[in-house]
Amino acid sequence: MKNLLALLLTSLLAVPLATALFRQNAQAEDKMGMAKEVRWEGHVIRSSKDQSTLTVRKVGTSEEKIVHYDSSTKWVSQKHGDKKVNDIDSSDVKDGDRVICKGTWDKDGGLHATLISKRLTGM
Repeated sequence: MKNLLALLLTSLLAVPLATALFRQNAQAEDKMGMAKEVRWEGHVIRSSKDQSTLTVRKVGTSEEKIVHYDSSTKWVSQKHGDKKVNDIDSSDVKDGDRVICKGTWDKDGGLHATLISKRLTGM
């Protein structure tokens, strides 16, 4: 019985400590520039080639994010459920297209995209 009680008390102390350590590691990684990759999916509402941005409205909501891209951004297209991925360029994405953008949040709340995937409908 004493062993069971000791194990229970140890686990009650260990879980909060482990959580705090993981949180500190995540914060340290963010400070070191190793930001977590995020995903934003929706329809292109506006695009600006001059500013290298897409305004993307999240599916099913009115929430919009500005997606920034540059020469390092990879552009692809893919049908839902298909394994074949096609390389495209920014001129192939138009207003109204559905896209999945992956990248990191920048300081102004926008997304800096490392990948923009145009979703193709079944034709």
